[in-house]
Amino acid sequence: MAKLWGGRFSKATDALVDDFNSSIRFDSRMYAQDIAGSKAHAEMLGRQGIIKEADAELIVKTLSGIQSDIESGKIEFTIDAEDIHMNIETILISRIGDVGKRLHTGRSRNDQVALDTRMYLRDESDNIVSELEELKSVILSLAEEHLETAMPGYTHLQKAQPITLAHHLMAYYEMFKRDTERLADCRKRMNIMPLGSGALAATTYPLDREFVAEKLGFDGVTQNSLDGVSDRDFVLELAFCLSVVMTHLSRFSEEIILWSTGEFGFIVLDDAYSTGSSIMPQKKNPDVAELARGKTGRVYGDLMGLLTVMKSLPLAYNKDMQEDKEQIFDALDTVKMCIPVFAKMIATMTVKKDAMLRGAKGGFTNATDVADYLVNHGLPFRDAHSVVGHMVAYCIEHDTVIDALSMEEFLSFSELFEEDIYDAISVDACIGRRSIVGGPAAQTVKKLIEKYKK
Repeated sequence: MAKLWGGRFSKATDALVDDFNSSIRFDSRMYAQDIAGSKAHAEMLGRQGIIKEADAELIVKTLSGIQSDIESGKIEFTIDAEDIHMNIETILISRIGDVGKRLHTGRSRNDQVALDTRMYLRDESDNIVSELEELKSVILSLAEEHLETAMPGYTHLQKAQPITLAHHLMAYYEMFKRDTERLADCRKRMNIMPLGSGALAATTYPLDREFVAEKLGFDGVTQNSLDGVSDRDFVLELAFCLSVVMTHLSRFSEEIILWSTGEFGFIVLDDAYSTGSSIMPQKKNPDVAELARGKTGRVYGDLMGLLTVMKSLPLAYNKDMQEDKEQIFDALDTVKMCIPVFAKMIATMTVKKDAMLRGAKGGFTNATDVADYLVNHGLPFRDAHSVVGHMVAYCIEHDTVIDALSMEEFLSFSELFEEDIYDAISVDACIGRRSIVGGPAAQTVKKLIEKYKK
């Protein structure tokens, strides 16, 4: 097949080079964006009188037919045509001849690929946001169901203070909320149109870039043609946003894995979202959570790969930048695979409330509340902290807990203790008193859930 750019060459490209140079095996997924961009470009060329309006109309009509044929499986792309852009243009020319050759007037593959990539990633970013919204909805439902489900909160993976499962779940809601906000912010910088930048120095044709931008749903046009074709910040930024999404999924996965162990016993995963062992018949493995945790490293790798590709490239376009596609596509595909199955896994898990409550009562999780009790009775906090530290040491030595101490034992540590200490350090009281904004008290979390549901 003769190359569309082959005029200055006297010999055919080696077959190995064709294969090495081709990106059609992975960039073919951008066919819809490429056709949409070409149709808008052709319409603009006709409006501006750069090509005949009748030619523009024929190009647009033929491109629509090509898209229908692609989607019905009638078209097979070829390596000889290198990429999705040249494949579609080659098919266009084969159908309408010289008229099809006019489409590329005033543009380069450099600004064309930049356009297609921005449009494709914009669409995929919106898809990720939709999936995150579904996950957030699942979290809200679970949290609403477990406003009163007490559990231990941890620092350093050591029991710290009692909280509720609702409060714990809403921490992840906040993370995924920030993820959607980050993606929306990333989209703003992504949604600037590069078409019209040409290969690097724009064009002499009187293009109406703003018309094409509006037609394709962009918020504006790039202001420097060199940057327009060589910028991949939007790819790097999206890869970073996806990496943070996976960080949050991985953290949540780690807790699901821990909670489902016999040692914790806080949850039981549904059979449909677990797997077994080929040798140990009793096993029920949290493979969904483990795979989400493992695939996080894959997305991190995509980000690092992209950063490394871009780190030393001079202006403007370089073929190295073709390497951005596979990595960002892989990151997108991985995140899109993880979010829905993770959401269904947590939506179907069984929460063992009694086990969580036992956990909340152990490990001296009410020690801080004992100190607060003393502070409210006039003792400086540092002194109260020391008193309770001695109480904990005493309890450990005598294999007991603070709640089980007699009034006489309480008074041996401080004369400020009164009979109401027992009610003051119950799990319910410890949680219920923490009712300030951001606290775990049921009424506080309930208000937050209602706010977010709106």
